[in-house]
Amino acid sequence: MSLQEINKISLLGLAHVGDAVYELLTRTMLCRQGHSAVGELHRLTVSYVKAPAQARAADRLLPLLRDEEREIYRRGRNAKVHAVPHGAEPAEYHAATGLEVLFGWLYLQGKLERIGELFSAAAES
Repeated sequence: MSLQEINKISLLGLAHVGDAVYELLTRTMLCRQGHSAVGELHRLTVSYVKAPAQARAADRLLPLLRDEEREIYRRGRNAKVHAVPHGAEPAEYHAATGLEVLFGWLYLQGKLERIGELFSAAAES
């Protein structure tokens, strides 16, 4: 997609795509680490993709973001969300949404190498 086409997508639409990208990267990472029991994979995946964990990941990424990436993250963080899930504070959920918007935005541009770099930094604990 062209940047012009991507910029026509709503922020929550980008977050929808970014959520899938982030979860797929998480699932792949866990399988590469040797986890194979389905219950364990699910539990670990949820622990990485829930809003509080994504908010912590976003904090690790902020110093690494380029100006344009920081701006799309900021816009995503400030997007009006309709509800905050149980187990997440509003600030965590907003940060997680910003992270998902960023990953969706990068994915739709085909910037897979950059996504890999950022995900590696985000996944460090």
